[in-house]
Amino acid sequence: MIMVYLSLGSNLGDRHAYLKAAVDALKLILADIKTSSIYETEPQYVTDQPAFLNQVISGKTDLDPLEFLKQCQAIQKQVGRAPQTVRFGPREIDIDIISFGDVILKTESIEIPHPRLHERLFVLEPLMEIAPDWVCPRTGESVQTLIQKL
Repeated sequence: MIMVYLSLGSNLGDRHAYLKAAVDALKLILADIKTSSIYETEPQYVTDQPAFLNQVISGKTDLDPLEFLKQCQAIQKQVGRAPQTVRFGPREIDIDIISFGDVILKTESIEIPHPRLHERLFVLEPLMEIAPDWVCPRTGESVQTLIQKL
């Protein structure tokens, strides 16, 4: 089983309900789930949109990274995510893979660890809450170091 960390976000509709539905659905593909607190954050990149609720969860899976991504995308649809017209725009639910064990992977459909995790306090703070000893497989930097750099 491989330890994975995911970032969840929602800024449309009943944000709490979307996060809860996503966590409940992820329980079908993850074991030993841990969840951070929920953080309300201002949008990044595209700022003219509602505030987000963000959360980080961890769990263990026996799926490979590409199958895991497909399952996460299916869960987003199941939970109610509408197709996006604006990158980084508003959404009912977003599930990003932060890390997948020690895997470093870059394809057309996925990059692990997440390529922008180092610039996202809304990921790093909740990650620090549930995994204070987490180290980025790509850079070797701890979550504490990444937060300090911001």
